[in-house]
Order: sequence, then C-alpha cells, then structure tokens
Amino acid sequence: MELRQLTYFVTVAEELHFGRAAERLHIVQSGVSQQIRRLERELGAELFDRSSRHVRLTAAGERLLPEARTVLAAADRARAAVAPPPGLRIGTSTGLGEHLDRVLAAFARRAPGVPVELHSLPVAERLARVAGGRLDAAFVRAVEPVPGVRVLPLWADPLVVALPATHPLAARTEIGVEELAGLPLALTERRANPALVDLVVGACQEAGFEPLPGPADSSLQDTLATIGTRPLWTVVYASHARVLRSPRVAFVPFRAPGLALSTGLAVRASATAAATPPHLDTLLLACADHEN
Repeated sequence: MELRQLTYFVTVAEELHFGRAAERLHIVQSGVSQQIRRLERELGAELFDRSSRHVRLTAAGERLLPEARTVLAAADRARAAVAPPPGLRIGTSTGLGEHLDRVLAAFARRAPGVPVELHSLPVAERLARVAGGRLDAAFVRAVEPVPGVRVLPLWADPLVVALPATHPLAARTEIGVEELAGLPLALTERRANPALVDLVVGACQEAGFEPLPGPADSSLQDTLATIGTRPLWTVVYASHARVLRSPRVAFVPFRAPGLALSTGLAVRASATAAATPPHLDTLLLACADHEN
C-alpha cells in the first residue's frame, strides 16, 4: 500500500467521480483508475461501486476512508517535522541603514532560527513582487497606492545634507536649504525616486531658488566620491548616513523643520488570514521594537 494510492482513493471518495478526481490530482483519469484497482487487489476488497451513472463507496470503502485520511495526515505531520522553517522574503533598498539592522536584530530575537532573504530592488519591482506573492513584504518610502498592495506606516526618515568635508558649511551643526543655493545639486533621476526628488526640489523652490543641476552618477557611492572632490551637495537618509564612512564628505542635518520621507511596509492586500505570509506579524512587532 502506497501513500499515493491512499491519496487517489481519498480524492475519488470526495469527488465520487474519477474524472474530477483526476483533474484535482493533475493526472490522467486512467492513472487514477489503475492505482485504485491496484489498491483494491492488495486489500482484497472493492472500494467503489462503479456504474455507468454513479460512483459510490462500498462498505469497505466507507471503513477505509477515515483510516486513509488519518494516515495521510500523519504523513503530512512527519514531513512538516523535518522541513526547514519557512523563511521571510523582504524587499529592501539603499538608504535603510541602521533601521534595517535594528529591525533584523529585533526579528532574530523574536523568531530565532527563521531565515530572512533580503532582495534589494527598485521600488516598482518591490511592489510588483509583493502583489504577486514573490515577496512577503517590502520597505518603501512615500509610494502611491498600487493594486494588490497596502502600505503599513512605520517611521519618518529625515534627510541630511552631504557636502564636501572642506566646505565652510560642513562645520555647521545644521543647514538651511536656502544656504545651498550656490552649490550644484547631485540628485538621482526623478524616475528612479520621484518622492525624494520632488521633496528636495520643492524645498529648494520654497526657499526661493532653482537648484543648480550637478552630475547624475549611477549610485550613491559614486555621488559621494564625486562630492569628495568637488563643491556639490546631495541628500542622504540620516539612518544611512550614520553607517557611512567617508572622511571627505560631511553629513549635516537640515535646520528644523527638516526634510523627511515616511517609510512603510508594503504587504499583499488580502482579506484572508490563510494568505498572510508566515512570520509577517513577527516582522511588524520587530519594526515596533525598533522604535523603542
């Protein structure tokens, strides 16, 4: 007697139709019939009363059904006992800095042994993967609503000014946006981060000037390397600046009220508890721990 034969038997018993059972099992109907006949020969009893119009369990089939379900449930428990714990797939981006470190540390305390996969992706790809179930959650900043995704608010992420360490403003404890009018601004393209670009450019305009366009490097690392050699400025998330090491670049807070973007956790929009990824609630608790 094989587990496969018991699985086929239970499926036919539930459907009372060999064709529908085959569809559920994703095999051809002849394969189901063959395995049921083998099981009947091994047990020495007919399990189904087959007619041209109906399929019914025989008395022997009625007695076997609860026992077969018990065996299959035990097999599932045995597989689960040795299966690796399900992990958590999280989308991330550059700039989370110490926020990510603290959240992961809090998650490890709450769920020791649960693996975490980090996927650094553009925001559009992060949201698409969450909606499609290929990521369990993703950290995002100030995004527009996307079908199939809801964003749970987490914390505000203030920005700081990055400028050459030799510049006179680098010695300040805080900088007003208007004081940067004479320096070119090295900022990512708007399509890469529209919320950030709109926030910074809008702040400059409110301060009475249009920012001078600086070089657009391919990465923040390249931008900071360029700032170390030329009088430019850019913005960096404060949480990221605290883990960066660049002796030729200074990071100075904006004068209050500073610039900030809200960070949230994008999760799949689902009304059923069964569709909630494992450990997502623990991740949310870890995010709350991070703030304390």
